[in-house]
Amino acid sequence: MDQVKAMKVFVRIYERSSFTRAADDLDMPRATLTHTLNQFEAWLGTRLLERSTRKVRPTLDGEAYYRRCVQLLAELEEAELAFRSVAPKGRLRVDLQGTLARHFVIPALPQFMARYPDIELSISEADRLVDLIAEGVDCVLRAGTLSDSALIGKRIASLRQITCASPTYLRKHGEPKNLDDLKNHRAVNYVSRTTAKRFPFEFMVDGERQEVAIEGAVSVFGAEIYAASAIAGLGLIQCPHYRMETQIAQGLIREVLTDTPPPPMPISVLYPHNRHLSPRVRVFVDWLGEVFADAR
Repeated sequence: MDQVKAMKVFVRIYERSSFTRAADDLDMPRATLTHTLNQFEAWLGTRLLERSTRKVRPTLDGEAYYRRCVQLLAELEEAELAFRSVAPKGRLRVDLQGTLARHFVIPALPQFMARYPDIELSISEADRLVDLIAEGVDCVLRAGTLSDSALIGKRIASLRQITCASPTYLRKHGEPKNLDDLKNHRAVNYVSRTTAKRFPFEFMVDGERQEVAIEGAVSVFGAEIYAASAIAGLGLIQCPHYRMETQIAQGLIREVLTDTPPPPMPISVLYPHNRHLSPRVRVFVDWLGEVFADAR
């Protein structure tokens, strides 16, 4: 029996809670995974996973063994690469925030693929919280303040943010000169998909963060329609400068309240805290740091 292969099969079934999804990830027949796991459990002399027609659940021994397997497999891969002097290889599953991916990551991706030709990238796009273990994702790229303690986050950039609106809106409502003027203005409010609450507008005043709630008739959940709503003249928004750089140059959007800008937006890569960082993930995280090194 190939012990390493069996450990990889067990880990993937554990993480995906499904023989079918694990078989797809590993590009192996489902029957092969079942046979491999049965052999492995017989060899170990313990049951690692409880299976039913609907669910796969780890036993207590399976929980403990999974943690050891994850660390051992990552250390084995790292040692193999070091002594064989070969580049990282294999499939890497990443989830990217959409606008960051389109503006920064995807245009630079050919450089990563040329540097690491043996890494196969599987990329998904989401603004929601992703269960990395259950969904089989190795790392995610996110904007904003980190709040999930189950993940390790590495900050790779802080992007300048602006308050802005369309010239049409400003002609109708006037340009705010200070925060007191905002009581006479309308906002396009961005709503959290997780909490369904509106994000307040934030401003840096004498080095201190100050929140201001601005009323508005339009609330949105997505970054693309948030920007589009401002261009359409529906109200003030706050967003990273890169999102509106082209529109500002075209005269479609104007920055306001430049003396009290929003705080910078942190950009971070996140991965599970209970997983040893594999060489594939490590080089991708380091490369993202290079991509965002000069981002402002």
